Amino acid sequence: MEETGRHSAVLDVAGLDALVAVLRARGRTVVGPTVRDGAIVLAELESAGELPFGWGTELEAGQYRLRRREDGAAFAHSAGPQSWKSFLHPARQRLWSADRTPDGGMTVTAEDPPGRSYAFLGVRPCDLRAIAVQDRVLTGGHFEDTGYARRRRDALLIAAECTEPGATCFCVSMGAGPAAGPGYDLALTELIDEDGHRFVVRTGSEAGAELLAAVPHGDAPPETGERARSAVAGAAERMGRAMPPVDLHVLMGASLDAGRWDDVAARCLTCGNCTMVCPTCFCTTTEDVTDLTGDHAERWQRWDSCYDLDFSYLHGGAVRSSGRSRYRQWLTHKLGTWHDQFGSSGCVGCGRCIVWCPAAIDITEEAAALHDELRERLEGDGPENRPGRDRPERDHPERDRPVGEKER
Repeated sequence: MEETGRHSAVLDVAGLDALVAVLRARGRTVVGPTVRDGAIVLAELESAGELPFGWGTELEAGQYRLRRREDGAAFAHSAGPQSWKSFLHPARQRLWSADRTPDGGMTVTAEDPPGRSYAFLGVRPCDLRAIAVQDRVLTGGHFEDTGYARRRRDALLIAAECTEPGATCFCVSMGAGPAAGPGYDLALTELIDEDGHRFVVRTGSEAGAELLAAVPHGDAPPETGERARSAVAGAAERMGRAMPPVDLHVLMGASLDAGRWDDVAARCLTCGNCTMVCPTCFCTTTEDVTDLTGDHAERWQRWDSCYDLDFSYLHGGAVRSSGRSRYRQWLTHKLGTWHDQFGSSGCVGCGRCIVWCPAAIDITEEAAALHDELRERLEGDGPENRPGRDRPERDHPERDRPVGEKER
């Protein structure tokens, strides 16, 4: 068998289509990016021809636009409004139903949805990391989310490495890209040059190697593998954003009383968009419904958000009633206390929360501002004594730091 993790093969566009055909013939539901409703979204694919060939994206805080590309690339776009969480951890799912019996009793039937064997095509490295984070959250503890575990267990992951990052991407500073890390079955690096349009392939598992063997492919010459590595390395140098080069876990813990929270609270709409598009946010709530007769009831699980006023409701009222406290909860958990719970950061640097925030709040800018405020406070030089603020530094990313590893 081919050694995993190496640039071992090359697929052309026809080979990519054959890959999708083989997956579908084996009964897998192939999900990948496609163009719909003015965005690149994730949907079930019948062929590789439905991939967004020739489409790219223009991103900024609070802005998302499609743009035409001249080179016909399929994976030269940044993360869209959806993540693979939508399929592994659905936004809404029924847990059980109950029916009253004629003798006055009740029968309860647990929901057992038909199993789907997914093949995810085009998983970005940041999303690959996000899936690993959700694996740890939803299946790594004592109480396993059985629905997630069932969907995840059979999923096959085909990563697409990034060669053209967006303006809101900061995966390098979170150690989550642009090269694919562990967890993929196959990893593709798209190249378009004088030698044609092709996809350089690495195998990452036995299942990936067996799948590659089932589709037409050629060997990858050393120079082709080097071009693929150079393209990904070049993307790392062109990140649009970066987190401040500090231990974010420590920073969040030391900033609970920062004045910056008032600044962001004046802009935040507490809409929860950032939690909905985040590939790692996992919070849910349950709701019970019944029919008009009262003989049939159902319990549903749906996504919830820490921005919801009722999210922290206890008898007597909400614990976090202000927008300030709710934004602080989200950011300090994502970058700080997630380490305490799960041993890693909850952020993978995909930039979705920046793009899809209607108030254009930028998580990297907020972290940098908190860092500046903390530094000023520790140096005894408060903001009131300074004529102006320096721009947040964005040119010192925490390159390739493993998840959970702290700066020494």
